[in-house]
Amino acid sequence: MDLSDCGAPMHTRPSDSVLLSVTGRDGPDTTARLTGLLADAGAELLDVEQGVVQGLLTLALWVRLPEGARVGESLRALPELARELGVTVDVRAVPPAASPEPGPEPLRYVVTATGKALGVRDVHSLTRELAAGNARVERITRLSETPLAAVELHVTLPADADPTALKGALLALSMASPTFDVALQRESLYRRGKRMVVMDMDSTLIRIEVIDELARAYGVHSKVAAITERAMHGEMDYDESLRQRVALLAGLDARVLHDLAANLPLTEGAETLIRVLRRLGYRTAVISGGFSVAAEALQKRLGIDFAYSNALEVQDGKLTGRTVGTIVNARRKAELLETLAKQEGILLEQVIAVGDGANDLLMLEKAGLGIAFRAKPKLREAADTSISAGGLDTILTLLGLTARELREVG
Repeated sequence: MDLSDCGAPMHTRPSDSVLLSVTGRDGPDTTARLTGLLADAGAELLDVEQGVVQGLLTLALWVRLPEGARVGESLRALPELARELGVTVDVRAVPPAASPEPGPEPLRYVVTATGKALGVRDVHSLTRELAAGNARVERITRLSETPLAAVELHVTLPADADPTALKGALLALSMASPTFDVALQRESLYRRGKRMVVMDMDSTLIRIEVIDELARAYGVHSKVAAITERAMHGEMDYDESLRQRVALLAGLDARVLHDLAANLPLTEGAETLIRVLRRLGYRTAVISGGFSVAAEALQKRLGIDFAYSNALEVQDGKLTGRTVGTIVNARRKAELLETLAKQEGILLEQVIAVGDGANDLLMLEKAGLGIAFRAKPKLREAADTSISAGGLDTILTLLGLTARELREVG
């Protein structure tokens, strides 16, 4: 390596700096020996970035040499050291930048892409949308191991940009592909500082709607489904639709409910999610418009901290067709989330809420991060982010946890 022909001037002004770009075989002492050479030269370290992919090192060192120092003299030993280490070093002068006009800080976001395996087309589609949205990628971090299944991109947007447009573009990208999910989160102190996860039950934590299964067992499924359809079209509110559907279950043997609750089919990733959250000290809760027998069975089975849902009235071992107590509707879900967070001394910004239906919208809006899980388009558009391709354990990736970290917590 001839430093006189490396792109850096032989003499630097006091305000000049030098960028060393190092690529090649990664060794256990590569960074130590390079920084040792710079330290001996009296260099001031301005910035450093390092990454290793499949044993190949990429290292950038931005330094300022002492005033009046000559690059060739100060870094005389660099070519021989580079050959010894098996790396290539490109040295370039960085001219002093003009002082920027004071202004607002750019908006910082984290984009998480997850899937069974992320292909180059997936990454291309994602980065193309980011570029179109004027988002500058500053860093990409791999969260998964082999195969490549999850990456995290740290991006910035101009201070006057509208992140809503970027969110919509990424949502459309995710909806167009059945193989991967893309989530956009504002980078802040609370992104990895979440302390509570609150979930809906039916079609979220479990794969079924309990009331549909009870109705099917009792031979009234078509009638229950018709009421559900009317409610979905706005012909009646949730409370009235629940009363009418529950009324159709009058006379059903309560053992059917208990047997169903004992064998609820969990959604993919549910057990992993709850187990890891518990190990990390998170508080967990089910807040459901479903039924308490099922919610409490899940609470015991998974070790969930809290469970709130509707209680079915039982007399002489049979359902009466009525509920007991306050109905857990959309507004009640949001109230319970807020009350529970306050009770536990947790800020709303530190709460994640997960649901799949319109009845979960207020709860998702109340939380610091609202996740639409395998939801209809309207809820996906309203939520902070969505998961459709992956299981519930994808939430752990949104927290920035790597595969290695997840192995550590078991």
